[in-house]
Amino acid sequence: MNIQRAIEKGEKVRGIVLENKADKFSRKRIDEYTEFAKSVGAGGLIWIKNEKGNIKSSIKKIAEPELSKMIEDGILKENDIAFVLVGHREEINKILGHLRVKLIKEEMNKKDGFDVLWVVDFPMFAWDDEEKRLVAEHHPFTMPKLDEFEKYADSDPLKIRAQCYDLVINGYEMASGSIRVHRRDLQSKIFELIGLSEKEINEKFGFLIEAFKYGPPPHGGAAIGFDRLIAIMSGEESIKEVIAFPKTASGSDPMTEAPSAVSEKQLKELKIKLDL
Repeated sequence: MNIQRAIEKGEKVRGIVLENKADKFSRKRIDEYTEFAKSVGAGGLIWIKNEKGNIKSSIKKIAEPELSKMIEDGILKENDIAFVLVGHREEINKILGHLRVKLIKEEMNKKDGFDVLWVVDFPMFAWDDEEKRLVAEHHPFTMPKLDEFEKYADSDPLKIRAQCYDLVINGYEMASGSIRVHRRDLQSKIFELIGLSEKEINEKFGFLIEAFKYGPPPHGGAAIGFDRLIAIMSGEESIKEVIAFPKTASGSDPMTEAPSAVSEKQLKELKIKLDL
């Protein structure tokens, strides 16, 4: 792996530091995490340990000065271990997300109480390599940060952030929402940026653009995952433990015995044929 060449190509170097856990990671354990990272899309996994000021790393031979600086700058403290990826931002962020969840579940002690976090400043757009166009990161009806939209819409739309937010409690996404677009000109421009022609806009969203003529007020909101919230409050790992009528793995409901058979009369009323 040529890290310098990757950086010169515009790729990113990002990682996760696990504090005071280096002594828990044998080479076998590190190899298990490397294989996991590969299973979710990584080409490999760089690891770095600080053992009493001594560096151990999969890249020590090619980057010892840089690794020493990490210790000098306090990025990697005594008995810390870091897992690092090199690549395109979107790709390595997703892989690090999977790695983070695994590390929390397997290496961290479960804590009492509640840790509450609002996640904000999501990007408004992302680039779709397959379709070669911008796509809405959340959805195209999300209100962008207006100062950034005015500044970057025609020059660098990937710099625009959205007015959307997630609520996270104890590491679980609990709610997601946004401020919505309420201006006709803004909504039309967003549709244009994601590659919709005027004809497509009118065919798919003409009703919405028309409604904006009548001055909808600024609005927004969020939807809470109530079952997940109750599970967290009651200390349960699975929402099945708190759902009133949980489904089986096959999707059936033991309480109501749904799905059940339907009569020929019901099928006829709904104009459904089974003997095609």
